[in-house]
Amino acid sequence: MAKKREEGDMGLLLDGIIEAMPLFAKELIAGGVAGGFAKTVVAPLERVKILFQTRRAEFQSIGLFGSFKKIAKTEGVLGFYRGNGASVARIVPYAALHYMAYEQYRRWIIEAFPNVDKGPVLDLLAGSFAGGTAVLFTYPLDLVRTKLAYQVVDPLKLSVQGLANNEQVYKGILDCFSKTYKSAGFRGLYRGVAPSLYGIFPYAGLKFYFYEEMKRHVPEEHRKNIMVKLVCGSVAGLLGQTFTYPLDVVRRQMQVQQFSPSHAAEVKGTMEMLIKIAQKQGWKQLFSGLSINYLKVVPSVAIGFTVYDLMKLYLRVPSRDEVVVEVVTNKRNIQPSSLQS
Repeated sequence: MAKKREEGDMGLLLDGIIEAMPLFAKELIAGGVAGGFAKTVVAPLERVKILFQTRRAEFQSIGLFGSFKKIAKTEGVLGFYRGNGASVARIVPYAALHYMAYEQYRRWIIEAFPNVDKGPVLDLLAGSFAGGTAVLFTYPLDLVRTKLAYQVVDPLKLSVQGLANNEQVYKGILDCFSKTYKSAGFRGLYRGVAPSLYGIFPYAGLKFYFYEEMKRHVPEEHRKNIMVKLVCGSVAGLLGQTFTYPLDVVRRQMQVQQFSPSHAAEVKGTMEMLIKIAQKQGWKQLFSGLSINYLKVVPSVAIGFTVYDLMKLYLRVPSRDEVVVEVVTNKRNIQPSSLQS
């Protein structure tokens, strides 16, 4: 009896905490949980994709399954998750900001323009601005994740393959932050941020656009079905990535170009790097790792959207339609009082 009473008290306490939380906090938590869960599921594919994008020849020559075997043999199971700590450390605040900012920008646009169409164009705009906001706040963590994933460490030989002789091994997230800042300053932590922004604006916008648009065509009684959410999220991720993938390749190569053993001049501009890759490596390199990315995006975006929607239900976040009605009502109530004053 006492145990049941304690569980009931805990449930009431949790209910009270959830009810007292502001809307933006609930959206931050839902987004962070969704991002961290989805990223961990696809971490092995993300590791191999980065090695493909950054021209690790020993991996490109043996293909996807060969790369998995090589990593398993030289680094063990944990090798598939090299850099995942930095990845999760980045994706939790990134996803939290991304989803919350999307909802917030959507509300701000509706508040500023009450008669705006509540259709997919609104999701495109809100998603694009939300993606840019999240990137600016979390980009240094993405840079660190890429540098850690780029290292190929053989635990038996305790050496790092493929790095310039004068390049130090990064021992972890904080060590990578420290050495990057000391060698290149604050700007070094944002190396490659331009193509990230160029890519995230259309990708984030298209991702939300396709997801919400597909859900609108699903019968009302099936919209809460998990499989429906997974399918909508998968297609949204695939379409969004296809349009913006070359910029992702440019970003990765800019992030790790200082590791190259060659003495080629450093490329600083996004378009300059894009043209250089196309000329010297071939246009196909701009889509290197795309097949792996498809394998990664399907579960990642699908799981992300699904977990986010489920977390919103758990945290009792009101539906967007309810929020729209509240925003428009508050706007109409405020305007007459401001005129009277």
